[in-house]
Amino acid sequence: MKMLSNRLFLITVLVVIAAACTNKSETASSDEWPEMESFHMLMAEAFHPYKDSSNLEPVKRLAEEMALEADRWQSSELPKKVRNEDVKGQLEKLKMGTRALADQVKAGATDDEIGATLTRLHDGFHKINEAWHGGGKHEH
Repeated sequence: MKMLSNRLFLITVLVVIAAACTNKSETASSDEWPEMESFHMLMAEAFHPYKDSSNLEPVKRLAEEMALEADRWQSSELPKKVRNEDVKGQLEKLKMGTRALADQVKAGATDDEIGATLTRLHDGFHKINEAWHGGGKHEH
């Protein structure tokens, strides 16, 4: 019984040591920046139908929500690894761009104008995403 107790103690100590030695940046995920993940879901729902089949109905439906989500994201506290002027500027640009997109949709802009704005916003989003993931490209 004492031997089993000693083994259990040793296993517990090893697990605690392993957890303490884990590099937190290696375990980072987009879950640690929920505002980015929330915006990403909207962007994907709006952009991919356009990219895949020139369908702008999703972006027309989601434009206002995207603008509100970009505003929330830009106002949130940034994680330390992306708390810099470049990312802050990109978030401000995304916020302004999504507001412009929502206004374009409301004003009845042409599909070409909406598609061009959406594409620019998508590209801008990926600059922020790449900063978060250390320069890694996001695949579609």
